[in-house]
Amino acid sequence: MKKLLLSISCLVSLLSAKAQTFSDSFETYTLTTPLLGVQSPDWRTWSSAVGGGTEDVAVVNTDNHTSGGSKSIYFSSTSSTGGPQDVVLPFTTTTPLSTGQFTFTSWFKIPTGKDGYFNFQGNSTIGNMYSLDCYMTNTGAVRIENSGTTKLTGTHPFGAWFELTIKANFNTNTWELLINGTSQGTWSNTNNQVWGIDIYPPDATASYWVDDVSYNVAPYTLPALNAALNLVNVSNGLAGQTRNPAITVRNLGTSVINSFSLAVSQNGGTPVGQNVTGLTLASLSSTVINITSPFTLTTGPNVFTATVTNVNGLGADAEPVDNVSSTTVTPITPAAGKVVVAEEGTGTWCQWCPRGAVYMDLMTSKYTGFFAPIAVHNGDPMVVTAYDAAIGALITGYPKAIVDRLPSIDPSAIETDLLSRVVIAPKAVLKNGATYNSTTRVLNVSVTTTVQTAITGNYKLACVITEDDVTGTGSSYNQSNAYAGGGSGPMGGFESLPNPVPAATMHYDHVARFISPSFAGIANAAGTSAVAGTVFTYTFSFTLPATYDDTQINVIGLFIDPTGKIDNAGTATMAQAITNGFVSGTGTGVGIYETAFAPDATVKIYPNPASNSSNILLNLQKESAVAVTIYNSNGAVVSTKDYGQLNGNLNIPVDLARFANGMYFVNVTIDGNTSISKLIKQ
Repeated sequence: MKKLLLSISCLVSLLSAKAQTFSDSFETYTLTTPLLGVQSPDWRTWSSAVGGGTEDVAVVNTDNHTSGGSKSIYFSSTSSTGGPQDVVLPFTTTTPLSTGQFTFTSWFKIPTGKDGYFNFQGNSTIGNMYSLDCYMTNTGAVRIENSGTTKLTGTHPFGAWFELTIKANFNTNTWELLINGTSQGTWSNTNNQVWGIDIYPPDATASYWVDDVSYNVAPYTLPALNAALNLVNVSNGLAGQTRNPAITVRNLGTSVINSFSLAVSQNGGTPVGQNVTGLTLASLSSTVINITSPFTLTTGPNVFTATVTNVNGLGADAEPVDNVSSTTVTPITPAAGKVVVAEEGTGTWCQWCPRGAVYMDLMTSKYTGFFAPIAVHNGDPMVVTAYDAAIGALITGYPKAIVDRLPSIDPSAIETDLLSRVVIAPKAVLKNGATYNSTTRVLNVSVTTTVQTAITGNYKLACVITEDDVTGTGSSYNQSNAYAGGGSGPMGGFESLPNPVPAATMHYDHVARFISPSFAGIANAAGTSAVAGTVFTYTFSFTLPATYDDTQINVIGLFIDPTGKIDNAGTATMAQAITNGFVSGTGTGVGIYETAFAPDATVKIYPNPASNSSNILLNLQKESAVAVTIYNSNGAVVSTKDYGQLNGNLNIPVDLARFANGMYFVNVTIDGNTSISKLIKQ
């Protein structure tokens, strides 16, 4: 759990480097005052090596585990952000434990409906590295996280003391969680080392006792030559995507390692080999080898097993037990044609918004073809006023994101919503086409929608244009950066950049440039109902300013359900849309017919053909006199109406129930100019 506190570095000399065991039942301490860290040579607080202050904890006799004792320590919070109690127990001196075997045990008691929490710190610079986060939730779940990824889940009891044990074999990078002696499972840790434990009540629901804290270290003596497989890292994703495993090999011998061979298999299949040479891997150092041959994720569990052999060309090393490691990923199977949309509220003025940029880029690279990112800027030169206002009404701060227009979330949580949405079969699939005139810089876009299952109700359609690699000059393009200096942890490289990041350094991606016709979209885009197989097309026109890079333009079509959620999207680069081809909107099935009174007005007829009703969509850029007359194929007037002065985006319904099947001509007169459109009643 990241706490937005200043990290401090201190030399902890409280524990002997030779000490391999520790236990504390709290029975020797005075109740209430002085506080634990003030009395103990072993315990401290997050901010102080000698304890004390609001972060320290009192020893109490309210509840205890040991039947023969009477004391424990108690943690609770009334703040939504947790704290202020925040106590630390180092397991070692400044050098983290990273070889041998380590066992931590403590007893916890959590009242029904309350939370408990602790984390392992990876080194003596507190807050710099989290080896794990252990959440004991108010639902009775135990969740182990490392580097923001859930590694393991289990269960814990309420209202009674339970024993929690974590075992770590650093040589093999095998970690295990036990509750009351029963294994909850094992995992490999991204940060395979520990320095100490931090106990912290994380929120206003936190309330728990801690007693009988102990740990044991079984040291490891390095042999002459030993290459250990420390981690097999395969990022999960969607079935059908490819992944290149990243294998961490550590030198757990005294001799320098210059070369070795790796072999990786998937689900017991033929191993893929890769020879690694030209190394100077010193004792206790690690190297990460990216396997160049990709593996395709398949439906169900995917077990990846890696083996290291032939270290320094000498065959077997001294410890074959740590030469093999495995990991299992179970990919998500996406629904056919599904694309998930994330609309992120951001701004150059927002100091935490680099987090949004990092996670939007991460999701884009990880879920290419299934994810449409849109960065909606606020209060900076990249703002689109109408889009910004609509997003601003749906989020609670910056950075925030809405995935398929679900409730707003932090950008770091996009993946969770994405994976929950990508498996839902869409009601329709979208394909974007385009033409582009590089002289006039007019981009004409067609969004063709094919209904997959019968729909009823007000489904809407909108089109978004985004631009990647946006740059600018002047201070308004400087990006505020709270991650500068690394005090708030790593963030995609922003921790190494200044605050603010100068405009000359910044390249903004996924920048929203247009949304048409509006955030809500074209109402009843498929009519009031449509059967499976129905196809309809809408067209949009955009003029790209000369400052926009037309090689970095993306087209995103949005199909919005009657509740306002995005049912599905279609995404393409402008080049891809041009290759797809522009569709005029007169195709088979339910379509539209469009005539433009450029640049002041556009007339669209939809659906077309139609049964009992159709619509005339007017886009008027200025107040205009509007009249509509409908003729049958014989030239007789079947309907006429003068609408007077109109302006804006308007939808005029056309009642066809009394019309015979056949062809009609819809004459729309705007300020004396007449559009003639064909309308088929069937």
